[in-house]
Amino acid sequence: MDDRAPATERIAPRYADLDAWPAFDLVDAMFEGQLAAAAAVRPALPALAAAIDAAAAALGTTGRLVYIGAGTSGRIGVQDGAELPPTYDWPRTRLEFLMAGGMAALTRSIEGAEDDADAGAKAVADAKIGVGDVAIAVAASGTTAFTIAAIAAARRAGAVTIALANNPGSPLLDAADHPVLLDTGAEVVAGSTRMKAGTAQKIALNLLSTGIMVRLGRIYRGLMVHMQASNTKLVRRAAAMVQAITACDADAAARAVAAADGEVKRAVLIVRGLSPAAATAALAAAGDNLRAALASLPQ
Repeated sequence: MDDRAPATERIAPRYADLDAWPAFDLVDAMFEGQLAAAAAVRPALPALAAAIDAAAAALGTTGRLVYIGAGTSGRIGVQDGAELPPTYDWPRTRLEFLMAGGMAALTRSIEGAEDDADAGAKAVADAKIGVGDVAIAVAASGTTAFTIAAIAAARRAGAVTIALANNPGSPLLDAADHPVLLDTGAEVVAGSTRMKAGTAQKIALNLLSTGIMVRLGRIYRGLMVHMQASNTKLVRRAAAMVQAITACDADAAARAVAAADGEVKRAVLIVRGLSPAAATAALAAAGDNLRAALASLPQ
C-alpha cells in the first residue's frame, strides 16, 4: 500500500508474515497491538478533559448526548451510550444515536451508507440537535462522509461537538469544537480498525462518558449514587452504598433507601437526618450533586 494512505490503512512490515506464524506468536502480536492502542489514548487526555468540561456545562438538566458514526466506530459509540441508562440512570430521552444506515447497521453492514453526507446532515436535522446537546462523532479514518456531515451540522446548530479519529489531520477532527486524536497507526491486519483503532475508541469513550457523569454529579466517592434501585439486587446495592457513605448500620440504610423510593442520594440525606421532602429540596438546591448537598448541611 502507498505510504500516502491513512496510517490505519497501511501495511506494517512487522506483521507482513503474520499468516505464517504459530498461533502463540499471532496472539502475542495482536496483544502487543492492543497495548499500543491503550498507550495511544494518553496524549489525548488533555483534549478529553476539555471535552468533558464543555459537555457537562452544556448538558444541564435537559441536553442530550448524541453519538454519531458508521460501521465499527458507530457500533462502539452505540455501545458506550447504551450503557449509560443502566449504569448512571441517564434518561433514555436524553440519548440519541445517529448511525449511518440506521440502527439496522448495528448488526449488518449497510453498504454505501457511510458515504452519504446528505443523510448525515438530515439525521441531525430530524433529531432536532441544537443548543444544549452534545454530539460525539467517531470514525477511525476521520474521513467518513456521513459522520463529518453530521458533526458539522450539529456544530452549526449550536451543539457542543466532539470528534474522535485515529488518523492525524483528518477532516473529522477539523469539523468539531473538540477534536480528539487517537493516533494508533498501522493495524496488525491492515485496515482492520476494529482492532487497535477500535480499542482506543472504546477506551476514550469510556473516559469521556464517565467523566461527564462525574461532572454531572452522578458519581460520589467512586460510587454510582445516581443509580435507581429498581430490582432486588439493586436495592441491596443501594443500601450498601448508603451504608458505606454514612457508616450507618444495615437496617438504617435499608429503611432510608425504602423511604427514598430507591434513590441513593436522597437516602444518604435521610440518614443524615432530613425528611424525604427535605432531602429532595436539598438536592435540588445543590444541582443534584450529593457532595454539595452534604456540604450544605449543618455540621
